[in-house]
Amino acid sequence: MKKELHFERAEFAARVVAVKKEMSKRGIDILLLSEPPNQNYVTGYNAFSFYTPQMVIVALNHDEPIWVGRFMDRISALMTTYLADGNIRAYPDRYVQSTLSPYDFVADVAKELGGEKAKIGVEMGGYYYSARAHADLVRALPLAEFVDADLLVNWIRIVKSPAEISIMRQAGRIADAMMERTVNTVEPGVRECDVAAAAYHQMISGTPEFGGSYSCSPPNICIGERVIAPHAHWTDEPLAPSTILNLELSGVRHRYQVVLSRTVSLGKPAPSYQKLADVVVEALNTTLESVKPGRTASEIEGVFRRTLARHGFEKEARLGYSIGVGFPPAVGERTASLRKGDETVLQTGMVFHMMPGLWLDNVGITITQSLAVTDGGHEPLTSTPRKLFVK
Repeated sequence: MKKELHFERAEFAARVVAVKKEMSKRGIDILLLSEPPNQNYVTGYNAFSFYTPQMVIVALNHDEPIWVGRFMDRISALMTTYLADGNIRAYPDRYVQSTLSPYDFVADVAKELGGEKAKIGVEMGGYYYSARAHADLVRALPLAEFVDADLLVNWIRIVKSPAEISIMRQAGRIADAMMERTVNTVEPGVRECDVAAAAYHQMISGTPEFGGSYSCSPPNICIGERVIAPHAHWTDEPLAPSTILNLELSGVRHRYQVVLSRTVSLGKPAPSYQKLADVVVEALNTTLESVKPGRTASEIEGVFRRTLARHGFEKEARLGYSIGVGFPPAVGERTASLRKGDETVLQTGMVFHMMPGLWLDNVGITITQSLAVTDGGHEPLTSTPRKLFVK
């Protein structure tokens, strides 16, 4: 059977070593990973199966992680991970959406690893770790000590390897292709849903060299009055001859996601709006020039905030966030944010979506840049011009 691994075995091994090192530091014997990005990071697992309970178990006393999931998804674990057959455990269909709990099955695997009285870390803040999941595990392992290990793997993931950066460059090229296709589709009379369809088609088609995949969340295509809403949805209404569109699109390659936002003015923009665009681009470019290892996320945000303030503007929301491997519902790694008070020190290999979007009382604008921190500063991961597009 052909394996769909996108990294060398040595890289996966190094990731597991780093996770176990942090587990030892915290006194955690067994780590239960419920978050699909973290499961992918330590094993390579990739399938749209996370709507049913699945876990990756990392134990200090066991060499490889163990994947636990639905029986019909075992084949995906065989195809997309390096795990030995014995470390791929599948629960039968009677556990799926029934009165039985798949977490009883997970608990039995944990017991094999000495989990009956172990210190077990779980991702309490994860999108895929429900209150029911925790209650069932505590019931099934009453003598174990459960501790919150949320973001343990996320903080290890925050520094990307050269191989990861290489994949994110490809994701950035897909994002550029998506933006070009979408902007070219924007014309008076074209339905909003057809603009979205163009973005989706290019997202999956990718480039002539490599294809894309589905994003962590739908494209944000905010039009007309909805430009002041960051996460609005499109309609089937035709585009007016004169309107503004905010486009937030994501190129995805092997689950690594790079975000790209641009604003399009259909028709000549008002002078005040063009000035706003110029201010945002100036602040973005000035802030990008300040990025370098050793600076804190708060310091980077401060450069942007002071530049905006000179022009009389203020941004309440964070300036950006760490990105990398991602699954629905969100691309952000839930670690470092470019915001006041975040003292995370930038390191070479970190990747951020710098998002200086402004949503004011009656206007909105989004011109952004995804970047990798490098030894000398930063590398833009997309090449779409940082400007207001006028059609």
